[in-house]
Order: sequence, then C-alpha cells, then structure tokens
Amino acid sequence: MSLIDIESTDRQVNPVDLVENLAALNEWSFDRSGDDEITLSVTGRWADYHASFTWMDDIESLHLACAFDLKVPDRRRSEVKDLIQLINEQLWLGHFDLWPQEGVVMFRHALLLAGGAEASGRQCEAQLDAAMEACDRYYQAFQFVVWAGKSAREAMDSALFETAGEA
Repeated sequence: MSLIDIESTDRQVNPVDLVENLAALNEWSFDRSGDDEITLSVTGRWADYHASFTWMDDIESLHLACAFDLKVPDRRRSEVKDLIQLINEQLWLGHFDLWPQEGVVMFRHALLLAGGAEASGRQCEAQLDAAMEACDRYYQAFQFVVWAGKSAREAMDSALFETAGEA
C-alpha cells in the first residue's frame, strides 16, 4: 500500500471559493459556472484578460488559463509559435500556448495541491498576478508578430527592451 492510498484528500475550502472571494474584493466581474470553475475579467496594462480557474480534483490542481483578445490568423501561426518558444524560455512560472482550433494565445499555470494541501488566498492571488504580469509583458510582442508582421526575434527584442528614466 502506498501513502497515496491512505491519505485523505477532503478539503476544508474549495480553492475556487478563494478565487471568488478575491474577485469580489477587487470588484472584478466574474461568472461562477459551477463548483469547480470561475471565469474573471481583469483589466491589464494593455488589454482586458479573461482568466478561468478550474479545480481539477483528479490531479489535485487549481488550473489557471488566461487569454486576451488576439486571434492569430493561420498565416502568422508559425511565427507566433516561435515567439511562444522564446517567451517560455524566459518564464519561471506558467507558460504560453497557442490553442490551434480557436487561434488564441493563452497563458497557463497550475497550483498543485496534492495530498490534501490547502490553497491560500495569497497563493491564488499570486497565480493570477503571474499570469497578468506575463500577459502584460508580452502582449505587445504578440501584436507585433500578428499585426505588424514582425519576426518572433524582433518582437521578443522589443518586449525585453526596458527604458530607464523619463523623457
């Protein structure tokens, strides 16, 4: 018998409830479609983000998918995939994906709570903060590739360029 067989996974708090409390405190619009899923609309620096938190009981993880309104046309998908690869090399938490059927760029991250570990409000907030920071940082790079026809490398160089001081 393994430890997995004897551990209890009864949770005191549903992690999605914590996310709902976070949304209410920040006055974000949200839709709770069920016990295990909530969708938020959050205003970022460059766009509005649509974040969906889903509790996945079978793998004991709180999954976050965060998207912005940017449909990738077929002719730019290869370059966007190259950009995603370059971006993901820079990220410590989460990753970007291109969902092929919808042509949508999405940031994804999961909070593992195996063995009955409980999530905190701060962990949920940090998970959303990581998503928004990544989306804010790289949103314009995706636009450069999709709308301006730039290469992944050119877009990445522009995203990593940081200004200092004021003009």
